[in-house]
Amino acid sequence: MYIVDEMVTVNVEWKDKMHFEGKSSAGHTAVMDTIPEVGGEDKGAAPMEILLMALGGCTGMDVVSILRKMHTHFDHFEIEIKGEKMKEHPRVYKEIELIYKFKGEGIKEENVEKAVKLSQEKYCSVSAMLGVKKTYRIEIKKPME
Repeated sequence: MYIVDEMVTVNVEWKDKMHFEGKSSAGHTAVMDTIPEVGGEDKGAAPMEILLMALGGCTGMDVVSILRKMHTHFDHFEIEIKGEKMKEHPRVYKEIELIYKFKGEGIKEENVEKAVKLSQEKYCSVSAMLGVKKTYRIEIKKPME
């Protein structure tokens, strides 16, 4: 049984053609559009791209928070996310790959692996919402590489 303890509300407003603007309750915005071939003007990211960005933001915040608690320093961190979509409608992702990329001196690989695993298996709500096969790998480079 789930206990609902927080209600989240956003608003999505049509602007023109296929251009929409999403707004959070705090007033933050996200612009969405699509390619001209299907009626858009490419003024923003497609909703399915934003879904991957949300996944990256969620797991990224988890990983940073966990690594800070482990006193693991890094100079640069990014996540490359690749989603393979179905050819038929609904064109959902059938597989998602996350590549966690770190740069810095003396990064403890075991701490990074633990943080990523905890995010994917326990903490990342967006990941938990996506019932799709997800794989991940970690790349750690020294600053001069």
